[in-house]
Amino acid sequence: MTPPLSELFSSPIVPAIVIEDPKVAAAVARALLAGGVDCAEVTMRTPGALEAIQRMSQETDIVVGAGTVKSVRNVDEAVAAGARFAVCPGVSAAIIRRCQNVGLPVVPGAVTATEVMQALDLGLDLLKFFPAGTSGGSKAIGSLAGPFAEVSFIPTGGVNLANLAEYLSLPNVSAVGGTWLTPLSSQASGDFAEIERLSREAIHATEGVLA
Repeated sequence: MTPPLSELFSSPIVPAIVIEDPKVAAAVARALLAGGVDCAEVTMRTPGALEAIQRMSQETDIVVGAGTVKSVRNVDEAVAAGARFAVCPGVSAAIIRRCQNVGLPVVPGAVTATEVMQALDLGLDLLKFFPAGTSGGSKAIGSLAGPFAEVSFIPTGGVNLANLAEYLSLPNVSAVGGTWLTPLSSQASGDFAEIERLSREAIHATEGVLA
């Protein structure tokens, strides 16, 4: 049986990380953990993404998932690398069923009522609202709470320190995703202290927002 994400990690922030050099992956993960973030979504947009997932999984205690999963093959590659959850940009029955078959929690992207219903038909009630900033933002997510009270969202895309509290204050938002915690410039320069600082700052901003 596929475990819910709430059993895997507790962070209200799920950083979406683009890693160009997988050799820094473990250091990035340790910086996130030190800042209070216990999960990470490594986007499968770079050649080193799978190695980065593997390094994080094997060398740190962070709960690492695979992001930008767009095919059944991606699912199998992510599982082999040690990913503990998957995130998709949209709803794909084939991908979701494959994840369910291998026991991998999956969060597909959905921004319309039709997409939400498709995900519900596949047994999912935790969805990624992406891209949040250009799809109506917090108002759009709030409006979906009426017909879909059983659904929770993780808005991603346009979410940052300035507006994360606005999203997290919604009853149908369980966490937020974002890329600002792990800048490529900090990764390249080895400034992992900055990643820790950004993580700590973000976690502090969530205090008192989630009941």
